[in-house]
Formats: sequence, structure tokens, C-alpha cells
Amino acid sequence: MTHWFEPLAEHMGPAYLRYSFTKGTTQEVDFLLAALALGPGARVLDVGCGPGRHAHELARRGLDVVGIDISARFVELANAGAPQGASFVRGDATRLAFDGEFDAAISLCQGAYGLGGPGPFAGDPQNLRHDRTVLDGMARAVRPAGRVALSAFSAYFQVRWLEGGDSFDAATGVNHEVTEVRDSDGAAVPAELWTTCTTPRELRLLAESSGLEVDHVWSVTPGDYAERPPSIDTPEFLLLATRR
Repeated sequence: MTHWFEPLAEHMGPAYLRYSFTKGTTQEVDFLLAALALGPGARVLDVGCGPGRHAHELARRGLDVVGIDISARFVELANAGAPQGASFVRGDATRLAFDGEFDAAISLCQGAYGLGGPGPFAGDPQNLRHDRTVLDGMARAVRPAGRVALSAFSAYFQVRWLEGGDSFDAATGVNHEVTEVRDSDGAAVPAELWTTCTTPRELRLLAESSGLEVDHVWSVTPGDYAERPPSIDTPEFLLLATRR
């Protein structure tokens, strides 16, 4: 079954990298390498890698990176520009088959976590299954004492700055945005986006249920990752955790 994001990614193609939230890759990687204590030779799984911007930067630093994304178009773009040490495959983040193969697993900028789709889902009224399954797979993919880094959109920030084209479902934490996306030639198509928003407490509970020891939950902005305590003032939370 086609994921709702796939036709949007197909239309955007390389134009995805024109969005402002993609411009902070170097700073984000600098921060994560230090926070996760990763160096050359480390193996990293990038879940929901998109066109591969984080994976490419990590590989240029000497790390061995595997990226996985639901969009065949994004995987094609990622492979086309891949530096040595980075490889990419199309796959479903809820069906990760890796087991103890990586030193770290990352999922950034709502690459996989938070993109389950419209809620409430049949048989999953609290909209937990998708995100729990993604986090379970990431935890399983890293070795014991391996690290996980995951960013999630802040429910506090979303409700505080709710815009005219948005509607927020308080029961499921899903924000529905009616907008448009453009391709490299500027051609626009209508788009509906569903993003699950979360709180630090929810991140901690989900991480612990996936067998992770939570190290930190910080408030971050794309391109400005820092050690900030959780607040209502930044659009994302960054979870850092360790597999037990």
C-alpha cells in the first residue's frame, strides 16, 4: 500500500532540499556526533533518510551509514549523490529487520517517526502503533549500549502556534495541515500533511517501552540543536537514548 507521503515526495524531488528546515544539516551532525560519541568507522542507520542529507554528511566524516526511506524517489536521489560509506534502500520504517547491527540509529526532522498518517486509526484510537513500531525497530537495530537519536514535533509548540490551514486532534496528537508542495520548476500541487506531535513525557514512555534508557530530551530547532531543557518555545524535541 502506498504511504500518503510518497506522491508528495515524488512531486518535490530535489526541491525538498530547498525548504528552510533542511539547511542546518552540518550543525545537526556536528551536535549529534558529539552527543552520541560517534567517530569514523561507526555504523549508523538513518531511518526516514529522505534524499540523504544527514547520511551524506555522516559518510563524509568517515562513518558507515545505511539510509532507509519509504519514498523510492528520495532513495534514488540519495543514492545518486552518495559519498563513499553511504548506501540507501527503500523500506518501511515500521518493518525494520535489523538486529544489533549498528552503533547508532537516527530519525530526524519527522523522517519516519510522526508520519503515520490520519488519525484516529481503526483499531488504534490513541495513534500509538506507528510511532511505537518505528522506535521498537530502531532500538532493535542498534547493538546493546548502542545509541538512538530521534526528533519529534512538539505538541506544545504546535498548539501554541496553530495556523489557519492546520487542525489539531487533541485525542491523537495529530496535526492536519492543508498546504501545497512545489517541484524543481515551481509547479505546485495541493497537499495534506499529517504529523503526530508529542510531549517529552510521551517520548520517555515510548522509549522505555522499547527497551531504551532515556539519556536526554532536549528542545531543538532545525539547524540549532543544543542542550536545552524541554520548553514550549521550540518546534521539536530531540530524544537521545541508549539500548539496555
